[in-house]
Amino acid sequence: MNRLEIIREIAKHLTTEKDAKLAVLKTFELMATALRSNEKVVISNFGTFKVKDRMPRQARNPKTNQKVMVGPRKSIRFKPSKKLTSGI
Repeated sequence: MNRLEIIREIAKHLTTEKDAKLAVLKTFELMATALRSNEKVVISNFGTFKVKDRMPRQARNPKTNQKVMVGPRKSIRFKPSKKLTSGI
């Protein structure tokens, strides 16, 4: 399911697709803002999104087989809730 499909499904429960689009986009915007601020985003009965710091590491260039250093970076991790995974 992609963002447009989510908007269309929510629009079935709201007055217009425009309202649904605004609600979905604002939700994603708020989540992104919180994650950029290193805050956890917890959605009950769904899961938790949080920022994880990745350590620098040595990697390999697949074209040249040369070893290269990859610097530290941040990534987003999602941990599903037990209720979400119990139905799968």
